Amino acid sequence: MIRQYELVETVKSYDPTTDESAVDRAYVYAMKMHGSQTRASGDPYFSHPLEVAGILTGLKLDHGTIITALLHDVIEDTDATLEDVKTMFGEDIARLVDGVTKLTRIELQSDRTKQAENFRKLVLAMSQDIRVLLVKLADRLHNMRTLNHIKKEDKRRRIAAETMDIYAPLAGRIGMNDLKDELEDLAFAEINGDARTSIKSRLEFLRTEGGDVTNRIRDELLRVLAEGGVEARVSGRMKTPYSIWQKMQRKNVAMEQLSDIMAFRLVVKDVPACYQALGQIHAAYPVVPGRFKDYISTPKPNGYRSLHTGVIGPERQRIEIQIRDEEMHQIGELGVAAHWSYKQSGATGDGKNYRWIRELLDILEQASGPEEFLEHTKLEMYQDQVFCFTPKGDLIALPRGSVPIDFAYAVHSEVGDRCIGAKINGRLLPLTTQLRNGDQVEVSTSKTSTPSPTWEQFVVTGKAKARIRRFVRLKRRQQFADLGKAILQKAFRQAGVTYSEKPVEPVLKRFHAEGIEDLYAAIGEGTVSAQEVLHTAVPDARPQPRATEGENVVPLSRARGKTKKTKKDSVPIKGLIDGMAMHFARCCHPLPGERIVGIVATGKGVTIHTIDCETLENFHDQPERWLDVSWGESDERAEHIGRLDIVIANEPGSLGALSTVIGRNDGNILNLKITNRSNDFFELLIDVQVANVRHLTNIIAALRANPVINSVDRARG
Repeated sequence: MIRQYELVETVKSYDPTTDESAVDRAYVYAMKMHGSQTRASGDPYFSHPLEVAGILTGLKLDHGTIITALLHDVIEDTDATLEDVKTMFGEDIARLVDGVTKLTRIELQSDRTKQAENFRKLVLAMSQDIRVLLVKLADRLHNMRTLNHIKKEDKRRRIAAETMDIYAPLAGRIGMNDLKDELEDLAFAEINGDARTSIKSRLEFLRTEGGDVTNRIRDELLRVLAEGGVEARVSGRMKTPYSIWQKMQRKNVAMEQLSDIMAFRLVVKDVPACYQALGQIHAAYPVVPGRFKDYISTPKPNGYRSLHTGVIGPERQRIEIQIRDEEMHQIGELGVAAHWSYKQSGATGDGKNYRWIRELLDILEQASGPEEFLEHTKLEMYQDQVFCFTPKGDLIALPRGSVPIDFAYAVHSEVGDRCIGAKINGRLLPLTTQLRNGDQVEVSTSKTSTPSPTWEQFVVTGKAKARIRRFVRLKRRQQFADLGKAILQKAFRQAGVTYSEKPVEPVLKRFHAEGIEDLYAAIGEGTVSAQEVLHTAVPDARPQPRATEGENVVPLSRARGKTKKTKKDSVPIKGLIDGMAMHFARCCHPLPGERIVGIVATGKGVTIHTIDCETLENFHDQPERWLDVSWGESDERAEHIGRLDIVIANEPGSLGALSTVIGRNDGNILNLKITNRSNDFFELLIDVQVANVRHLTNIIAALRANPVINSVDRARG
């Protein structure tokens, strides 16, 4: 263990303003509080916070962070209280220790929800001060270094998986790549030790077989750079086993097929020298296409800057080269910790200075719960990135595979919500188009536009997914509430009672509803019966007549006209969006202008059928699920799907004639499927976008008048 005076002297060596007495007090206090506690390895427990402090001194962090490291377990594992820490070390240290204390339970929980809750606390804590994350990462690094002392295999694997899923990506996000590499390697050793051992053996064999190939390549690079008058410091290393494993998995190749497993770093004096060195390297060696990346002109979101290129270098070895200056090297090695190195001016611990943390906070605000938040933030942290530009030249970094909707949400949440289209490099392209490095994206918006539930299927950023899900969740609830209110009003009306919220409010608790909107939503979802609410709120209301055993239940016959139904008795579906509180049946594709009926499904809303749909026969004995519905005025102008069964002649131009007729009658073909073909005829199933049943009828009549079309009918079933 590092001695007390050694720790103090180490901190003072890079931070002359260190409060020596505070570090001394923290050392003594932590040692006293942990007392005779031991770790799984048998070592004194105090060795752990001391090692964590040692890791952070290696990053040259300020004395406040070192004190926090020494104290980070005293509240969690000893009798010390937050007030004790605040009294002895001040408000700032107490806040940092409190932040880390709340998080140390993450690795002790096996339940995913508790893990997600603690990760949520981590994001909130590091948004206030990024040093909380730095202490937590150092804490996790030492725990991973001593993971082998834990006897239970399932616990070791759980901690390793959590490290790989959460902590290694977080270290990468703040630019601490060496720490990230070590965390990944230690976790990889536990999760897939055989693969790691195999790769390490192969790397060792390559070193032995090739002799000192790394040094020979380094010397050759130095010679090439010197010929061009470039002074540089060159270092080389093999890639880590985990990065090699990732590449093998991504490309689905064996290790022998990977040729660029060596990476070399060139550190030069300034930015112009970076490009001069790049030119010298490219002039001397063939460039590997697609491997050049300029992170100097377009830095990564964590502040990383460097030139990356791949070449067929000395000894015909395919190598990766990184070129940077001293300042870039400092940030590349230490990430955000570089802000505290040598007490640079303007250093601040406010996590909100980092855009990616602000985005995580935005996701936290949109997510419905901690588990969804954890899912979305993993999306944010894991994927490789593409760099795109706004029309004004602002840089937007996105995960690989992002589409224009992801870009719109990255610009601003409101821009994403109101997105209706996008131009990529001046061309209007579909919103599903995947963006590439260097694309300029111009988003078109409309004040009346809202997110589409289908967007969630192809967006990749956590922010976009969280925002879309939030919109769908709120919209769906509102529509269930509107539907439930209409159903309850109908129930009151049929019972001869004037509807009012006044008699309903006293019975809300009976139905586990916090407010009247909650009750409406429950009725709309079908989890609460409107009749039960009616008779609980108004016990004197006249009961509804019930069908007797063996009696032919009336709903279907009533819907088909055997009894008269007034519009007053029906629930309007005006303004309800298909796929939320209401679903148009795929068996009959109802259209405005047709008589319709609704079937209530608990938790799913109402499915709308035409009155002659054969599927309704399945609900004859379930009258409580039937709901009289009618079209609202707005639906007459909406777009709906009419499905047609068509037989056309198998001759040139037939399909063109078919689409021409539909287009001339203002129809739009959404889907077309050939269901049968012969020498003379093709049978087609076509979905046509229409306004109402009259519109579809006109299209059918026009199609029947065309000589190449043998027959046209509404598709059923």
